[in-house]
Amino acid sequence: MTGSPEGFTYRVRKSGDIELLHHGRPAGVLRGAAAARFLVDVENDDPQELMARLTGNYKHGNERTAKDHPRNRRR
Repeated sequence: MTGSPEGFTYRVRKSGDIELLHHGRPAGVLRGAAAARFLVDVENDDPQELMARLTGNYKHGNERTAKDHPRNRRR
């Protein structure tokens, strides 16, 4: 596991909405100004990281504490 997000894609609907997909499954929809801002940002930033942030699948905050859990100490 590399630690970087992967598996995200997006498609533009006829209405101008942006549908975010994770491994082919719907993960979110952006409409209006958020969709327009996404199209600009996806050209300038890392698209995988951007889509992970927008769908909420990004840095849950428990990464550091999970490594100290008794179940994971042996590794």
